[in-house]
Amino acid sequence: MNEALAGIAPGNGETVVVGLSGGVDSSVSALLLKQAGYRVVGLFMKNWEDDDTDEYCSTRQDLIDAAAVADVIGIDLEVVNFSAEYKDRVFASFLREYQAGRTPNPDVLCNAEIKFAAFLDHAMQLGATRIATGHYAQVREFEGRFQLMKGEDGTKDQSYFLHRLNQAQLSRTLFPVGHLYKRDVRRIAADAGLANAAKKDSTGICFVGERPFREFLQRYLPVTPGEIRDLDSERVLGQHDGLMYHTIGQRKGLRIGGLKGMADDAGEHDAWYAARKDMEKNVLYVVRGHDHPALLSGRLVAADLSWVSGALPHTHWVYAAKTRYRQPDAPCSIDAVDADRCEIVFAEPQWAVTPGQSVVVYESKVCLGGGIIVSAGD
Repeated sequence: MNEALAGIAPGNGETVVVGLSGGVDSSVSALLLKQAGYRVVGLFMKNWEDDDTDEYCSTRQDLIDAAAVADVIGIDLEVVNFSAEYKDRVFASFLREYQAGRTPNPDVLCNAEIKFAAFLDHAMQLGATRIATGHYAQVREFEGRFQLMKGEDGTKDQSYFLHRLNQAQLSRTLFPVGHLYKRDVRRIAADAGLANAAKKDSTGICFVGERPFREFLQRYLPVTPGEIRDLDSERVLGQHDGLMYHTIGQRKGLRIGGLKGMADDAGEHDAWYAARKDMEKNVLYVVRGHDHPALLSGRLVAADLSWVSGALPHTHWVYAAKTRYRQPDAPCSIDAVDADRCEIVFAEPQWAVTPGQSVVVYESKVCLGGGIIVSAGD
């Protein structure tokens, strides 16, 4: 048996709609599902229409790549426009969060509201019983519930972005490459003659892409310049163009480097980092040194909670959590939890915990869910 199919249940003619993005991961997902005996239909989602003809938009090329893959695999491809749903369910929230001084993660909301909601609904209307995507994650049924598991390739695991999925969504979702490593996915694509086998992975926010971020935000939110101050001394160090452009822990782009008389030591400790935003005074506070106490948090409060199982996790158990995608799992406990918010305490202080970002809780390889960081402290 093909080892790549070992993690995929036999299809037996079952219809599954695969979200084909034009990338190699979703392409191999479609290929493997067809090889496993599923009736596969490809669906290309167009989620953004504003300025989609400029140099930063890859939608046109992505559609060409998806169509070429569908032709090689031998499956139908449908194109659907979810841009209206995207603006209502994702982009509006994105702008509200930035205007409030927080740093949102629209990819998390996009998955919950578009890729596994609007897309799932559309697939069911097409007569499918399940959907599939190229995410590096896994689903396991355990004691009558569906668990969201980390992808086998730890360097590509995307369960962080999927933590808001619920039981109904997981019960109808397949992640065909979740048990594979990225290098193997590219090899499978090359062996099958897929033209996108070596295509570069997409980067940037799901609808913004790689366009200049400040320029993009300025189209939608008013610019309100203000002071940059040293948190320790209150000394004015410079001017910011708007608090929405800055995030906690930011080092580059502050434009206050090299200030005379402000550095005692050479090297890393001379660097300035964004540490706090005062929305009422429109002041960005910065500190000097990567390990400044203001950048370290031993606990946080999260709201807008979503638990994969539908049940609240236990308090005072040992879990692990991430406060950003690339962060290693950090041992923690949940000291207080209810339907609306929870308090998470870390065994070791965490760096640059940022309001607006997602905190995601794990028990070993099982993603339990999480919420939006409201505040952080000692």
